[in-house]
Amino acid sequence: MKIAESDFSNHIVKSVQKKLGNVFFFKHIAVIEFNEGVHIDINNSSEFFDELINYFGNSRPFGVIANRINSYSINLMDAKLFKQKIRSLCYYAVVAYNNAGKMNAEIEDSFCHADKISYDCIHEAMTKVYSKVKNDILLSLH
Repeated sequence: MKIAESDFSNHIVKSVQKKLGNVFFFKHIAVIEFNEGVHIDINNSSEFFDELINYFGNSRPFGVIANRINSYSINLMDAKLFKQKIRSLCYYAVVAYNNAGKMNAEIEDSFCHADKISYDCIHEAMTKVYSKVKNDILLSLH
C-alpha cells in the first residue's frame, strides 16, 4: 500500500519526488517509495541523502522506512556507506508485500546489523520505527 493511500497520509508533512522515487516526510520518519526497476547504490542515491539531511539535520534521530511497493535492487555492499552518510539515522525498516520483496528485505536485514527490519505492513513498520526513534530521542536528552 502506498503511504499516500494509507491512514498515515494526513500526517505527511512534506513529500519530494526524485528520479529514483518519492520521499514522504513525517515528524520523525521518512518513507521512501523507490520506482519500479531502479537500482540503488551509494553513487546514485545522494539526492535522497541530501533531502534527509535537509529535513532532519545532522543530529536529530530519525527513522527511514523503505515501502517496497515496487520491485527494485539495492547494492547491499554499500550498507555501511549509507549509514556513514547519515549518522543520525537510528532505525531502518523495509515493508514488503510479496515473497520476492520479503526475501530481499531479509537479505537486507542480514547486512544491516540491527534489529529486525522486515515488516509485512506499513502500519506495523510505522509503529515500530516511531517507537524506536522516540526512545532514541529520549535517551539523547539524558
